[in-house]
Amino acid sequence: MLYYPEPLAKLINELQKLPTIGPKTAQRLAFYMLKMPPEEIAKLSQAISEIKTRLSYCTICGNITDRNPCYICADASRNHQVICVIEEPDDLLAIERTKAYKGVYHVLMGVLSPLDGVGPKNLRIDSLFERVNNENIKEVILATNYTTEGQATALYLTKRLGPLGIEITRIAYGIPVGGDLEYIDEVTLAKALEGRRAIKE
Repeated sequence: MLYYPEPLAKLINELQKLPTIGPKTAQRLAFYMLKMPPEEIAKLSQAISEIKTRLSYCTICGNITDRNPCYICADASRNHQVICVIEEPDDLLAIERTKAYKGVYHVLMGVLSPLDGVGPKNLRIDSLFERVNNENIKEVILATNYTTEGQATALYLTKRLGPLGIEITRIAYGIPVGGDLEYIDEVTLAKALEGRRAIKE
């Protein structure tokens, strides 16, 4: 990228580090930004800066938030006796778009993956059991993705939660095997939630 002026080359290089952004898309974005008015660039720069300075993770559920507890955990109209366990915060947004779920969430921040060195202690599993033990939880919905790691995580949680005497359900097979929740349409996801079933050890 030596034929670009240094600031432009630097921007293109940084943009390429974003997921799904290849060299050509990075160049298009960089040239688009060059045409933007200075005030729009300032707004974009501020928005990027604020995601690191103003956002944190909810100490209860692990969702990304600008207040603690997050809006969902603080909402008295939600059913706080039902916890939907998900892998990442973007899975929460996917489920919320369905408007079919009125309980609360617990974000694991990943899945069990021994090959990658990710075990139970690397996830927010202990805090899930604290909530189940200390709150009046009636049901835990396991909404991990239908990948090998997601299935293994759901099985692990089922075995750990089983002795606690609460209802454990798994979202139904409306989700394609190998699919990520963030890419599933709202209707399919809503049906998967409605069709969840009890998990037997």
